[in-house]
Amino acid sequence: MGNTLQQKKKKFGLPHIYGLLFIIIVICTILTWILPAGAFDRAVNEATGRTVAVAGTYHAVESSPVGPFQMLQCIYNGFCDASSVIFFVFIAYASINIMISSGAFNGLVAALLKVFKGKARVAIIPIFLTIVGLCSSTIGLFEEWFPFIPVFAGIAVAMGFDAVVGCAIVAVGAGLGYSGAMMNPFTVGVAQGIAEVPLMSGMGYRLFCHLVMIAVASVLLCRYALKVQANPTKSLVYGDDTGITMSEEEVQNAPFGIREKLVLTILLLGVVVVIYGCKTYGWYFAELSAIFMIMGILSAIVMGWGLDTICKKYEAGFTAVAMACMMIGLARGILMVLQAGNIIDTVVYYLSLPLSAFPAALSGVAMLVMQTILNFLIPSGSGQAATSMPIMAPLSDLLGLQRDVAVLAFQFGDGLSNIVWPTGFAAIMAGMAGVKVEKWWKFIIPIFGWLFLTQAVLMILAVVTGFGAY
Repeated sequence: MGNTLQQKKKKFGLPHIYGLLFIIIVICTILTWILPAGAFDRAVNEATGRTVAVAGTYHAVESSPVGPFQMLQCIYNGFCDASSVIFFVFIAYASINIMISSGAFNGLVAALLKVFKGKARVAIIPIFLTIVGLCSSTIGLFEEWFPFIPVFAGIAVAMGFDAVVGCAIVAVGAGLGYSGAMMNPFTVGVAQGIAEVPLMSGMGYRLFCHLVMIAVASVLLCRYALKVQANPTKSLVYGDDTGITMSEEEVQNAPFGIREKLVLTILLLGVVVVIYGCKTYGWYFAELSAIFMIMGILSAIVMGWGLDTICKKYEAGFTAVAMACMMIGLARGILMVLQAGNIIDTVVYYLSLPLSAFPAALSGVAMLVMQTILNFLIPSGSGQAATSMPIMAPLSDLLGLQRDVAVLAFQFGDGLSNIVWPTGFAAIMAGMAGVKVEKWWKFIIPIFGWLFLTQAVLMILAVVTGFGAY
């Protein structure tokens, strides 16, 4: 009977993540044969310098269904289009792996275990959620957090939780940072420029929204973490080999001398430099990759490692993150198929049509639903802003809403769903934490549901209070 139940369980399991992404690519390819091709006219927005869709110009274009051979080409094109992200993740992860190998984080966990005991250890969740969220909210860090996922996963495991909790601290923190962004230049800045509202307008309410969502997420994550701490068999990854082997016994007596502290100092200084560079000089992946390499090499020198040792550790880091990098390329292939079939604008246009039928108080929620669905097709925040805001901003005028409400719906829909949609970063983040994507979805979807309801309430509040009117 036990074998039979096990076979049934396996029968209803999700396919390998590569297979799942490929299935989505095939489905999108089929849709290019079903949905009508269409496009908006594009024009350069003088406020932002970006090419955006022109509202009211949607028109049919020549059908360009994607064939099987072209579909496979789109997968290759997806890897090419996402190459900057892929290579950044390779370099940054391998550099962080150097720092992990130093044992500095084991020493840090040992120190944390002495400060936070028993149930008090759960305090690290709201602390780090807030820190990660603040950086994402202000300077737009998201993919830049990827290399830190195994670090937080290890800390969470050593504190008696599991790798899911560690992954969630980074994923949910970054997602809420984008959702409640006060001044994120890549999303809010672009959207406000296109919507022609004053930059940084509505910052106070967006900060309020961010804090509310952080509070809700902290309660939900802490409840799960405490359940796992009390009974490890309640963990969604109980019995799974996540690759996170850090345990409380292993780290309680871990050395935390001058070398380990210097490595953590290098990490802290590196993060400060990254934040300053992004905010002041607009650094992106090339500069950030260089900073991460400097951090890794300096940490290796502090530990007294030779050239061969450093190279072998980098090799191990490249190998460990290869699967996550493959996911990035495959996920981008989905976007390539939709673009090749000229159906992205079609989806945007037909999603926008029903919004005018909703009551004013619920129209903001309808916008949120649309933007969340749209983020499946266009996971790029700035790309989604350039496509949807030219339609959503004038639509908000017709509905009697302030344009800041449309911007708020955009950032809510763009931020949090990135950690749920397979076209976003769900599989990538789960993979870097050693968590099976189906286990991650089982964990994150209920949390996403509660946070989505929270966002809906905040949207209604924004509408009834005239958010953005002053």
